[in-house]
Amino acid sequence: MEKNGYADKRLENASWSPPSQSRHTPGGDEQLLQSWSNHEQRKLIRRVDARLIPMCGVMYCVSLLDRTNLSNAVIAGMGEELMLANIDGVDRYSIVTLVFFITYTLCQPPATILCRKIGPRVFLSTITLLWGLIMLGMGFVEHWATLIGLRLVLGIFEAGFFPGVVYLLSTWYTRYEVGKRYAAFYLIGCVASAFGGILAFGLMQMEGVAGYGGWRWIFIIEGLLTVVIACLGYVYLRSFPDNEGSRSLRFLTEEERLCILARVNHDRGDANVERFNLKKWAASGLDWKIWAYATIFGSITTVSYALAYFLPQILDYSLGFDTGTSQCLIAPPYVFAGIMMLLTGWWGDKYHMRGPACAFNATMALIGLAIVGFHSNAKVRYFGVFFATAGANANVPVAMSYQANNIRGQWKRAFCSATLVGFGALGGIVGSTVFRSEDAPDYVPGISVAMGSQALILVLVGLLTIDFKRQNKKADRGEKVLEEGDKHFRYTL
Repeated sequence: MEKNGYADKRLENASWSPPSQSRHTPGGDEQLLQSWSNHEQRKLIRRVDARLIPMCGVMYCVSLLDRTNLSNAVIAGMGEELMLANIDGVDRYSIVTLVFFITYTLCQPPATILCRKIGPRVFLSTITLLWGLIMLGMGFVEHWATLIGLRLVLGIFEAGFFPGVVYLLSTWYTRYEVGKRYAAFYLIGCVASAFGGILAFGLMQMEGVAGYGGWRWIFIIEGLLTVVIACLGYVYLRSFPDNEGSRSLRFLTEEERLCILARVNHDRGDANVERFNLKKWAASGLDWKIWAYATIFGSITTVSYALAYFLPQILDYSLGFDTGTSQCLIAPPYVFAGIMMLLTGWWGDKYHMRGPACAFNATMALIGLAIVGFHSNAKVRYFGVFFATAGANANVPVAMSYQANNIRGQWKRAFCSATLVGFGALGGIVGSTVFRSEDAPDYVPGISVAMGSQALILVLVGLLTIDFKRQNKKADRGEKVLEEGDKHFRYTL
């Protein structure tokens, strides 16, 4: 990599001159870290947090807002104007929600590679700008078929964002720091789900402005917001810590950047990027655990997307609340989810445990879904929404940490990020189709599938825990080396 000019010909890696004084010596990572006290390292990581987490979280916030605002628009008049009901046996609303996940899933694997090659600042901000323009276009559609085309394109552009950010964050933090960071990042994103309904209710009041319906203003204003956030992302997003000379890393001295890399290397030994090898990248798929992590994540998103797309309808049509109240009642369950997200992220980092937190959240979601689906009292069912929403959404950062803690190697990490989020998209497909309009108002088939997905999580966590204990014992006895040649690596239960 060049130290002057444009490293790897990437715009975001235009060189800068780091301070000349450095404590880095040829003695390796151990010697470098010995020159940094724990207090100094924590102070450095807090500086990284302040520059990395908020921007990623805000961009994910508009990502969630843009892919899930259909549910608010449909009860704000779009459903009637574009005739999104079940007509001639075709559930048009389910089709519109479903098609997004087709392109979103197919574009996941190459998107992670592109993020690595192009660089996160340019790549992530560009795709955010493009899907913001798509959102603007959705405010002017006149036929439901046009909405299908726009949702397909939206899936292409949004496909690279979540796996790209998950991968980016994993390169900056050690295994038992990343849980809280994933939780904080996703919590900021959940603001979209918590207050998206309230924002939509406010935008609905623009009914008739410039001759447009209130539901159109939901897409137009939120699309403009996304474009603004994309421009901010281009300025404030950071690159991977190994991108020596990147202008986006000017907030670090060279010794601080090397300290970040040394910490990651000391923790899991994969801070340095190998040359991309397609065969080696694809061979990561031979590890059954990667597919277990992905299935867990897909099971989680089955519920989180189902709630995102159908909670307003459930509150409106099933529990009997009016449109405005339904949109406002979305916020409290997501606030509770945010609290649980932080608690389980903190607990997992502190005690170096991921599986138990994942199982706890899945159990909570299972209980909540049972209450929502089968209790007769509307108020009690709304209480169940809290458990279902918290259990599913709090489990998203836990699942990300679960897989991040138990893999090594940059390209295996990239493969795992792609499969994880790809299966998350498949969960979105399930979640957007099992709640059919003909099953209203109780949606028993959809509730049953969602409950089954949480039971599957419990089974997979159990199997992984048994295998991790067995593999760790073999490594302790010196019978094998785990995960690409690091004899000190042990799986996190």
